[in-house]
Amino acid sequence: MHPALRALRHKNFRIFFCGQLVSVLGTWMQGIAVSWLVYRLTGSAFMLGVAAAAQQLPVLFLAPVAGVVADRVNRQRLLLATQAAASLQASVLAMLALTGHATVWPVVGLAVVYGVIHAFETPTRQAFLLQLVRDQADLPNAIALQSMMFNAARFLGPSIAGLILAASSEGWCFLLNAISYFATVIAYGVIRVGPTPASGVHGNWASDLAAGVRYAVGFVATRYLLGLVAVVSFFSAPWQSLMPKFAVETLGGDSRTLGFLIGSVGVGALTATVVLARRPSVRGLGAWIAATVTAAGIAFSLFGLSNTYALSLAMLAVFGFGLVFSMAACNTILQTVVDEDKRGRVMSFHVMAFLGVAPLGNFIWGTISEHIGYAWTVVGCGIAIACAGLWFSFARGPWTKAVRDVYEKRGVVPAPQD
Repeated sequence: MHPALRALRHKNFRIFFCGQLVSVLGTWMQGIAVSWLVYRLTGSAFMLGVAAAAQQLPVLFLAPVAGVVADRVNRQRLLLATQAAASLQASVLAMLALTGHATVWPVVGLAVVYGVIHAFETPTRQAFLLQLVRDQADLPNAIALQSMMFNAARFLGPSIAGLILAASSEGWCFLLNAISYFATVIAYGVIRVGPTPASGVHGNWASDLAAGVRYAVGFVATRYLLGLVAVVSFFSAPWQSLMPKFAVETLGGDSRTLGFLIGSVGVGALTATVVLARRPSVRGLGAWIAATVTAAGIAFSLFGLSNTYALSLAMLAVFGFGLVFSMAACNTILQTVVDEDKRGRVMSFHVMAFLGVAPLGNFIWGTISEHIGYAWTVVGCGIAIACAGLWFSFARGPWTKAVRDVYEKRGVVPAPQD
């Protein structure tokens, strides 16, 4: 087996990978359909921001609680429950859309329901990965392959959704997503793993959560990465919620244009995960994070200034590469350096920084775009992302030392000889 696919030698991970691929395709189709439905009903950039925030805001408040849950309960059963609930949510959306009863506020309310489900599913799935591969050395490759799968779906899902929206209606995207969750339900039902590793969370919920916060904030290796992820997430938030405005008002396109714009981000993102999967280890990822964050910011600003279809697609591809490579690399390093008994909680903080901060960005940038214009909003956000990359590049000395100390203890890099 090619080294870039080495995590697939584990049967449980292969089953998980196939089930997730089907489901994530449906999830991306639904995400595009929700944005398009809200835009069709309101024509408002502000409401696009509200709808996007509704799907992600619960993560900001519930992800830390979900991290404690992930360190306490059977993760496989919790994941089964979340997939069943997500299928039900998509089915209700499909019923509303197909019967012509969809209005903006019920759609936003169902987006909140999805956000609650997502808040528990994502950190639990991240913490479950090690049980699927059972080998710490294969964990970085498993994370990279998972990112590759998600971003292949990011390319295919919006493109398929664009074609479906052009031919019929949003309801069919919602219905196909509801059906797609059966793939993950079956996968989690078939997977056979040992018990959840002992976590060390035995006190009350508040003290367990506080212990996780102290660890994540007090350890330089995690503090720098979580901070960078939060900043990049906040300023990159409007890339999807404002995309219908660029598709229709800047480029004069339709739902197919929207699908290809977001699909272009997926092309860059997929390329990034292929590059990441081919890396033999996590060594040297810090420099890559600094460079790719900076590149993503520059490309995002240039996209905001573009009124040419080809240039917009190219800049979004670069943006997608930089954004996904840097965020997946941060995830990989976090999973490598974190103590096992705090894995669920630290990954929940990562989810909160990556997904939970985004709704604040969606709301704020959606509001600001109503006053200064959606294009200048994107330009400003891109500049801020580039500045974050430059900061990490010049200020990561203490972080590099802390990470290298952990790598030496865990055999990722050879310890210095006396």
